[in-house]
Formats: sequence, structure tokens, C-alpha cells
Amino acid sequence: MTYIGEIAGVMTSVFYAINSVVITKATEKTGPTITNRMRVAFAFLYLAIINLFLFRQPMPFDAGRGHWVWLSLSGVIGLALGDTFLFQSYKLVGARIGVLLLSLSTVIGVAEAWLILGETLHAGQLLGIALTLTGIIWVVVERGNGKEQGARHIVSGVIFGIFSAICNATGLVLSRQGMAGNFSPFQGNVIRMLAALLALILIMIFQKQTGHTFRVLREDNSALRLLALAALIGPVLGVSFSLLAVQHTEVGIASVLTSLPPVFMLPISYFVFKERLSWQAIAGTVLAMIGVAVLFIT
Repeated sequence: MTYIGEIAGVMTSVFYAINSVVITKATEKTGPTITNRMRVAFAFLYLAIINLFLFRQPMPFDAGRGHWVWLSLSGVIGLALGDTFLFQSYKLVGARIGVLLLSLSTVIGVAEAWLILGETLHAGQLLGIALTLTGIIWVVVERGNGKEQGARHIVSGVIFGIFSAICNATGLVLSRQGMAGNFSPFQGNVIRMLAALLALILIMIFQKQTGHTFRVLREDNSALRLLALAALIGPVLGVSFSLLAVQHTEVGIASVLTSLPPVFMLPISYFVFKERLSWQAIAGTVLAMIGVAVLFIT
């Protein structure tokens, strides 16, 4: 039996872990808002070229209305709104709490899949999800950055983090609906990116930040190179593999397997940033990997 969806989910987390390093560098130069706008813009360009090469058209114009509606909603909610809430949560409460709150999307995704799609998971899969989620939380808590804020900022940051988790889980469920019928992940992804890009452009115009965005990018050309790389690794490869995951496995399982970037960040931190790893970080990683194994064999 093949595990295309499960493998795609794990690869999604690998891409997102690598992408987080690039995104961090880019955000230091341009800020989270401009980073989000430009990475989606680059990703849309990449995906249009890929689709033109694979399917002889930049976007699936002949796709059914259902594909366009569900995937567009997924892009706006999951990519535009979800990431905007996530970056704001990072700003207010730091990465540790922000990522921890985002991991709630796994539980929310399972609940939404049960309520909306009627999916059910057997006991072994539920055990795998529980082990993996526990491992993720353990690792993220250990990897905290110690950032402290006032009580008002903490409450606001937690609210934004929960909104981000809800948006990401909802986007995943909507993607499952939009990817019905063996629809190509690259075609589905370009629809999501187009919808997210249009939403972000409208937000930029509404906030009157168009001029500021271009000024920041002109002042630092190296930021554009980082954003171009980040778009390729994250929104193109990462998101395409996440769509492949939800297309070939249950949303609950896909949600867990695509929530592993904090775990894969451990070897990156050790080998790239030369950080020492505690026993808690290693134990959390092992626990999460056991959970993944349970998902594969049950």
C-alpha cells in the first residue's frame, strides 16, 4: 500500500522548516507584512510558469466552478488571513507561543473534517495524532525564545494565534473540497495563490502601504532574493505538497504531518546555527516521530 499523502505531508514539513530559516532572514530586512505580500507574489509567478510548462496555460481556466470557489476561499482564509494573524501573533507574544497556538490547527482540522466532511479516524490514527501533537508541543515549549510582553499584548497575541490556527485548519479543509477529482496540486495551488495575492493587494491598498512597500524593497535588493527563494521553498513546494497530502489522506492525518516544522528545525538549529539541544527537545522529537510511525502503520 502506498502512502503518497503521508509522505507528501512529511515533505511539506521539511520544506516549511527550511523555509522558516529563509523567512526569518527576509523578515529582518522587510518586516512580516511585506514579506508575506512578496512571497505570495513570487509564488504566484512561479506557479503560473510551472502550470504553463505542465499544462500549457498559466492557470486552470477550464477547471470547474467548484475548484475555483473552494480553492479561492482556501487561499484567502489559509494564506492571506492565516499568515497575517500568525505574523501578528509572533510580534506580540513571540515565536514560542505563536507556533504553539498554530499547532491547535491540527485539533481544529480534525474537528472540522468530522463536522463538515464526515471523516472518521480509528483508534490507531487517533493515538498517532495524540503522540505527534504532544511531541510537537513539547519541542515548541522547550524551544521558547523567552520573549515577554505586557498582559494586554499577551491576550491580543493569543487571540491572533488562535485565529491563525482556525484559518489554517479551515484552509486545509476547504482545500480538500477544492482538490476533489485528482485535481493537480500545482493547478490547485496557483488558484490559492491568486486569491491570496488579490486579497493581500486589497489590504495593502486599504491600509495605504503601497508606496512604503516599494520603498522598502528598493532600499534592499538582497531582500528580494531572499523572498524569491522563500516563495519557491514554502508557498510553491511546501503548499503544493500539502495539497497533495490532503488529496490522498484524511485531513486529520495531513494536519498532523504538515505540523512538524518545529521538530525538523532541531537538526537545522544544531548543524546550521550550532545550538545545543536539551534532553527535552530530543525526547519531544522522538515522541513526535513515534506518532508519525503510528500513522504510517495503522
